[in-house]
Amino acid sequence: MWQRSVCVGLLALALGYLCVLGPELPPAALRQLSASLLGTLRRARSLEARTVAAWQAAIVRPARGWARVAVGVNACVDVVLSGVKLLEALGLEPGDGKNHAVLDSRQDLKEAFAHFMERGAAAERFFSDGQAFQAIARAASEHPAAQLYVGGNAALIGQKLATNPDLKILLCGPVGPKLHELLDDNVVVPPESMQERDEFHLILEYQAGEQWGRVRAPAANRFIFSHDLSNGALNMLEVFVSSLDEFQPDLVVLSGLHMMEGQSKEMRQRRLMEAVASISDIPTDIPIHLELASMTDQDFMSNIMHQVFPLVNSIGLNEQELLFLTQSASGPHASLASWSGIPDVGVVSDILFWILKEHGKAAERASDLTRIHFHTLAYHILVTVDGHWGNQAAAVAAGARAAGTQACATDTIDASKVFLKAPLEFVTSHTEAPSKISLNPDEPVVHWHREGISFHFTPVLVCRDPVRTVGLGDAISAEGLLYSEVYPQ
Repeated sequence: MWQRSVCVGLLALALGYLCVLGPELPPAALRQLSASLLGTLRRARSLEARTVAAWQAAIVRPARGWARVAVGVNACVDVVLSGVKLLEALGLEPGDGKNHAVLDSRQDLKEAFAHFMERGAAAERFFSDGQAFQAIARAASEHPAAQLYVGGNAALIGQKLATNPDLKILLCGPVGPKLHELLDDNVVVPPESMQERDEFHLILEYQAGEQWGRVRAPAANRFIFSHDLSNGALNMLEVFVSSLDEFQPDLVVLSGLHMMEGQSKEMRQRRLMEAVASISDIPTDIPIHLELASMTDQDFMSNIMHQVFPLVNSIGLNEQELLFLTQSASGPHASLASWSGIPDVGVVSDILFWILKEHGKAAERASDLTRIHFHTLAYHILVTVDGHWGNQAAAVAAGARAAGTQACATDTIDASKVFLKAPLEFVTSHTEAPSKISLNPDEPVVHWHREGISFHFTPVLVCRDPVRTVGLGDAISAEGLLYSEVYPQ
């Protein structure tokens, strides 16, 4: 760090000396020397500082923004604390990890937490035993290190959007007294959406390098679990859709479908059909964004893709959800069991392209899907069908900036507290003749095109010591939507 500072200082002195010598040098020579020194000065700045400066220029408001946004339907109170501290408080000993689609006991909790901690991956699970969950939730909420926050994808997205004073936000979900108290004053909750008791979700966080027994986390992340019956049954979906007539939103944001995994297969299928009918009632001139979350049932994921994707205009998802989606529908790279380190940009690009080509808007297909916002720890990609969305370079940069500020809990990005983890070189595909791209931090939003579909890529400046990882994906999607412009069709 000090070497770079010395270098910058010497270059600044050299530029000053040039100004003194200016009258004695030919103009052409002065211009060439000044340009060379300025270029060197720019390169001497850190990659992170150059990326931040370039984002500042790229992030501009859309010509036509949103005024009223309706968000539903999952909401809860998040109890956030160290996963290792909670498991130790519960008297659980470290052991081998094992994935469980549903948690039936404390043993399942211990094994599933270790499984995902070892991979540094986010996950969300349903805890089937209500009585056992209440005991764990009590221990978690009473732990000295526990913190209570707004939770649930819909509530988190609504809360993030509500920080913009020009926006009016409607939130519909199971809102109890504690959650109502935590919500921003700019968030309107319909009376029909209020309930006597809050739904609690337990968020077990771990830091990069943290150890529990032999398990060591390669990256900071979180493991979420709950026994949430209101959100699990999507109880507020019909209330949400019926409230849209009076609220008259410019944009609808929908999330919580993943919560239905805790239901029986028959109940889940019936409720999904009812959800499809309700979503179909939303006027077609109001764009709909669907936020996905961690799932384990491939048939259910496939059903959502075939039945819900055509009804929405935009989706948001992370690397775990993207891989699970292609595995569920036998898409490109479906044989890939899991990501190894940073997800390969070419692989991600192929899957995103396939989703829009196979399930997106086309002349021969009844689908409204034209946009996907993909986010992973190291980078983001916004993919759109041409002619439907504008300002996407600003939107993807704004989403990446939000990841850095929220993880570090700062208003602006401090370049000394973040690092560039994205690949500096990558290919854009593994299924067609690829383009090879070298990342330039002075122009960090990269654009490429493929058969009527546009890709906007930008790196993320990863927080060195993250304060809180919960809700990052929701904040990213909210910020990306805030800077997006939909073209009237």
